[in-house]
Amino acid sequence: MTKDFTLYLPDEAATLEAGARLAQMLTPGLTIYLHGDLGAGKTTFVRGLLHGLGHLGKVKSPTYTLVEPYVISRFNIYHFDLYRFMGEDEWEAAGFRDYFNAQSICLVEWPEKAGILLPVADIDVQLAPEDAGRRLKASANTAAGAQCLKGFGG
Repeated sequence: MTKDFTLYLPDEAATLEAGARLAQMLTPGLTIYLHGDLGAGKTTFVRGLLHGLGHLGKVKSPTYTLVEPYVISRFNIYHFDLYRFMGEDEWEAAGFRDYFNAQSICLVEWPEKAGILLPVADIDVQLAPEDAGRRLKASANTAAGAQCLKGFGG
């Protein structure tokens, strides 16, 4: 099941707005992978998504903590940044597997660092610099992901 679309995001405000729009389509149980080089806008997109759900506080990259939890309304959201991820033992010791459940939404930056340890993504979001802004490509890999993206941009 694949549903793809792309958007050009001319600036940071557009990236925040795209995240906020996706937030309106989310349902518990989703896993979303965020792909892109350093500085591509992954954390900015997550900030927009969390603010779109009503989070008023600061949103920081969990580069050193590996995960930042947020409880917003009916959602338990876990924002992972696996850039500094060191391996399977670290994953198991931290109990990260338990975060991926039907009541949570997991947003994972640098998912390729965990390889087969992660569940399949419902949605893949790719961000890449383009001109003065960035290009966002979203792909649904499951029926739940396709349903979410249906109202977002595709």
